[in-house]
Amino acid sequence: MRAPGWLLTAAAALLSSGLAARPLTLTLPEETVPAALADAEGETVVTHCSACHSLEYIVTQPRGKGAQFWKDAVTKMVNVYKAPLEPAEADAVAGVLARKFG
Repeated sequence: MRAPGWLLTAAAALLSSGLAARPLTLTLPEETVPAALADAEGETVVTHCSACHSLEYIVTQPRGKGAQFWKDAVTKMVNVYKAPLEPAEADAVAGVLARKFG
């Protein structure tokens, strides 16, 4: 199926106008540390987790799932997504998350 002539003309005009070649610039808001992670204990999570995803992702997870939920979540981040955590660091992160979000 061929494109209608008007579509080809419009595309050519857009390309020749330079509009399609302009880079798009986005300015994202700076991430702030959520209050639940803004203490010395939360720093462990901030340091190790914010390189891969937002801290909001963490604090919006369901509450009250227990320590095993957080241990499994951190294990998944290490094994599946290759989070660069040593076993002791992973245990520390899971422990903080379990204490703060249970």
